[in-house]
Amino acid sequence: MATSDDHRLAAELAMRAGVLLLELRLRLSAEGAPAATLRDEGDRAAHDLLMDALAEARPDDAVLSEEGSAHEVHPDRAEASRVWIVDPLDGTSEFSEPPRPDWAVHVALAEDGHPTAGAVALPGLGLTLSTLEANTTDDLAPVPGVPRIVVSRTRPPAKALEVAEALGGELVEMGSAGAKAMAVVRGKVDVYVHSGGQYEWDNCAPAAVAASVGLHVSRLDGSPLTYNHPDPYLPDLLICRRELAAATLAAVAG
Repeated sequence: MATSDDHRLAAELAMRAGVLLLELRLRLSAEGAPAATLRDEGDRAAHDLLMDALAEARPDDAVLSEEGSAHEVHPDRAEASRVWIVDPLDGTSEFSEPPRPDWAVHVALAEDGHPTAGAVALPGLGLTLSTLEANTTDDLAPVPGVPRIVVSRTRPPAKALEVAEALGGELVEMGSAGAKAMAVVRGKVDVYVHSGGQYEWDNCAPAAVAASVGLHVSRLDGSPLTYNHPDPYLPDLLICRRELAAATLAAVAG
């Protein structure tokens, strides 16, 4: 099982990468750099920071990063029981549109396929949510009369629209996957449904943090999210308040 040091490391690295990205964004924006430069430089700088830090802190663990090759890991990822799964910059489009805050850094540890430690930094909001804290959703306000379903601002998945219709809910547009998932954790929305295709690095850290506070976390068929598969494609997920889980799963199955 993940140690307290693993939880602490995930939070520390997500925060460090977030600070780096904020500084880089400010400098490049002041220089008048185009959006493509912000996206490319942000991805590269955060990836390098995380890879170097994990190589030093956890040299015997494998790593899977969106910005690296799934095969360039040590030890071989297929044989590793401990794998760090990271997205150095989740929401590159939002990052490249200052001052948008809805982008994130994901750092997670999966052990034997299950997320056990994780952190999602929301640098634009000055927040890092992680499994380090003993957070719960017990103090969240009751679900309002109209459940809030968070969706992409550019391409809301059909399943989310079906859920909104079935629950009589309203749609809330937001950027990156991490920002959406953490909006549920923060009580800003109630349901995050995704069916448009993701990869393990898109949701491993968000899933770890959401599960640690007692939210419902699963695939859209209700099965668990599992990680470190040879093909990291992980197309769908549901993160929501537990009292809405049954109705939401019924809606996506209908």
